[in-house]
Amino acid sequence: MAVTFVCTTRTSMAMTELFDLSRSIDAHKDSMARSREKAVSGVTSGLISLGEEVTWRAWHFGLPVQMTSRITRMRAPHCFVDEQVRGPFRCFRHVHEFSTDSNGTVMVDRIEFAAPLGLLGRLAEKLFLARYLRSLIETRNRHLTAGHVVGGAPGGRA
Repeated sequence: MAVTFVCTTRTSMAMTELFDLSRSIDAHKDSMARSREKAVSGVTSGLISLGEEVTWRAWHFGLPVQMTSRITRMRAPHCFVDEQVRGPFRCFRHVHEFSTDSNGTVMVDRIEFAAPLGLLGRLAEKLFLARYLRSLIETRNRHLTAGHVVGGAPGGRA
């Protein structure tokens, strides 16, 4: 059974600007400096597009982790989806949605994932993994929208 959560970020940035920044390998790497995330194969800089893959290497929980994601859907500048092709999860899917309102752009991140290892994995999902992943998304969103946030902190619960 997969775990899901949603983060909503409001910003004064233009939707097309935020859409492209969200696909930027360089911006993602900068936002994840704390976990030493680095693109090691596939698209390793610039913007990632439909059908393209990136392999990330990072440190989480004191362990080296490698994950390859592919952009499986894209409708610029409204949405794109990245999904794990190889990596530590049984499944991992991240839907990025963008829309506008009277204050600017609304970015919604919908995350669905399942940890490996059966019962032990489900326990990890509930005890700490969902909270940890939410924190990573919120950190990324704060980085992407720095100086452009409206209506409170980015990454709030929807």
